[in-house]
Amino acid sequence: MRLIIFLFMPTKPAEYTSTPVVGILMGSDSDFEIMKEASLVLDEFKVSSELSVISAHRTPHDLEQYATSAIARGLKIIIAGAGGAAHLPGVTAAMTVLPVIGVPIFSKKLNGQDSLYSIVQMPAGIPVATVGIDNARNAALLAIQILALSNDALMADLIEFRKKLADASRQKTGKIREKMYAKS
Repeated sequence: MRLIIFLFMPTKPAEYTSTPVVGILMGSDSDFEIMKEASLVLDEFKVSSELSVISAHRTPHDLEQYATSAIARGLKIIIAGAGGAAHLPGVTAAMTVLPVIGVPIFSKKLNGQDSLYSIVQMPAGIPVATVGIDNARNAALLAIQILALSNDALMADLIEFRKKLADASRQKTGKIREKMYAKS
């Protein structure tokens, strides 16, 4: 029996949840700089998560164990980032009924389009929600939106976050107008 306990290490505990409710997968440690953004956003909203490096190709049995045990371990959503052939989100979705959000990772060869098409073109019946290339931040925000449907405190935080986004946008409009009409 192989031990893969290190794969399921949660990030820091959160206020709203005592055990991880969002799993963040990446196919390689080279994806970490992109995928850590999802963890940071979840931390901002006090949603606990766990980070794991599991390859659909190099460690398929580890992925099977992770995905098939996700519900029993308390996960509600899985965010999976992958580059190239990008099978990780789709294979994960095939092994669990939990929502899976795919993050296509940029690659030099095809600018991440290969990853995007691999994730977004899932066969009927096995959906994977897909965000933009390298946009793990939006993947986390989508996970928060889903979780907020059944968590009033999280919904209130999400509404406040959106208000702050709108305020920041309005401030930028004001600054641009000042520049436009400033006397030289």
